[in-house]
Amino acid sequence: MDLPQDAPPAKLTARQQQILDLIQSAIANTGAPPTRAEIATELGFKSANAAEEHLQALARKGVIELVSGTSRGIRLKGKALRATLSSSLSSIGEKVATGVAQLALPLVGRVAAGSPILAQEHVDQTYYVESSLFQRKPDYLLKVRGMSMRDAGIMDGDLLAVQTAKEAKNGQIVVARLGEEVTVKRYRRNKDVVELLPENPDYQPIVVEPGDAFEIEGLAVGLIRNTMLM
Repeated sequence: MDLPQDAPPAKLTARQQQILDLIQSAIANTGAPPTRAEIATELGFKSANAAEEHLQALARKGVIELVSGTSRGIRLKGKALRATLSSSLSSIGEKVATGVAQLALPLVGRVAAGSPILAQEHVDQTYYVESSLFQRKPDYLLKVRGMSMRDAGIMDGDLLAVQTAKEAKNGQIVVARLGEEVTVKRYRRNKDVVELLPENPDYQPIVVEPGDAFEIEGLAVGLIRNTMLM
């Protein structure tokens, strides 16, 4: 698919590059971009408004896209990101003979009820990605369906990088099996009750009671948007 050529990206200031690196690190570690308050705390700004001004500048330079009305509404723009980071990000699906360590990650499509998530019939294809994209090594990619995690920056059609796990800490974004469905939600346990929380007010939390068919399949450790595949 041919896309319009991007204009050469504007040069970033040292502070803007620092914020961009922080956003990428947060997505790699938690599967979600940081809030303005988190950026301000991490970088020592006096208020979240200062973080917002820098984000607006990054958006004007075409490096990120801001989604209004959401606390984590920051989307990395693949082509501009590759052009501004000091280490280039190779296009997924290409094997580049540069000696850079690469991961072969199966892309999981729809999962049949009751069968292992990595069963061969669920794997649509395999992508080859640079290991440096992730601070925690993923085991597979899961194609996101729906917009229940929109405010965490996870959109329909995104590829979620998942590390296989059976346990999670409160606040982590998990891939969970609930009955016959596999879903991506933020995990919270309160005594014997587990809540799977969406990041979109149009969706309701899922409450898992003791005895319900429930299992954690993995933890979100990164996100790849389709624009980065081009």
